[in-house]
Amino acid sequence: MLTGDDITARPSVDSTGSAPAALATGGAVAPVPHGGGRTVVYEAVPAARPGGRGTAARLASIAVPPVVVFCLFIGLWYAVSYLALNADRRFLLPPPHDVVRIGFLDWHNLHEILRGLLSTTRVALSGYAIAVGTGTSFAVIMSQAKWLERSFYPYAVALQTLPVLAMVPLVGLWMGFDFRSRVLICSVLALFPIITNTLFGLLSVDPPHHDLFTLMGTSRLERLWRLQLPAALPAVFTGLRISAGLSVIGAIVADFFFRQGDKGIGRLLDVYRNDLQTERLYAAIVCSALLGLTIFMIITTLARVVLRNWHASAGSGR
Repeated sequence: MLTGDDITARPSVDSTGSAPAALATGGAVAPVPHGGGRTVVYEAVPAARPGGRGTAARLASIAVPPVVVFCLFIGLWYAVSYLALNADRRFLLPPPHDVVRIGFLDWHNLHEILRGLLSTTRVALSGYAIAVGTGTSFAVIMSQAKWLERSFYPYAVALQTLPVLAMVPLVGLWMGFDFRSRVLICSVLALFPIITNTLFGLLSVDPPHHDLFTLMGTSRLERLWRLQLPAALPAVFTGLRISAGLSVIGAIVADFFFRQGDKGIGRLLDVYRNDLQTERLYAAIVCSALLGLTIFMIITTLARVVLRNWHASAGSGR
């Protein structure tokens, strides 16, 4: 069976000699010329579908720009390393092949970095999960009454403005300097974007939709579940994407200052900096960036799966 999207029309003139005023074809309107005594015939013609070449072109349009930017970045890196720095100062920015050779191809160095990355990943994911649960819960609570928002939201803003260095001694005194303290710092850094974006989405429902649910006599809980939360999903995923990177930053910062427990990327960065092992330092930085990018891409993929059928932020039309 052919649907309207799959059909184009081939018009002619009816027996009275007058043509239809217009014909809708794929959203466009095509006028039909006059001609006496002929019969109108509409033939269903399957519309052309994009083939493998169209898919390949789309994949190329997605993959080529990042590859070009990456090549330009590597070229600039080489230029600065060899042209802007003397040989005795090249340790400040070693060329990319030295970073790969020492940081990634040397199994001892790579194993140390991967162990630190695993520790940082555990902290980042734990703090991120706590931030998601806490931030979403507070946003839902504040969305139910204006006085609740006025009571709690200023403290959420104040928590975001607190410098991390000021919190480190207090958290260390209260909870020690182990895994729990690192998770707490990580969750605090990732908390605010989730609160503010989720609250924004919950409060952005169109008033006519609220009026409809009021006429239907729905309860507050049903209104939240069937109206506010689905409408807030695009804003919620925006907050989740922002907090994904902040959770990695929080885990690295906490590991940098809490020097107990498993040695994460933050402590390795400090060790490599003190020993002027810049090749290993840059390799650890690359691994940290890849960790943040991986978490970000997972959240982005989840957002596309959830939103692709009804919201433009999923990017399905790009």
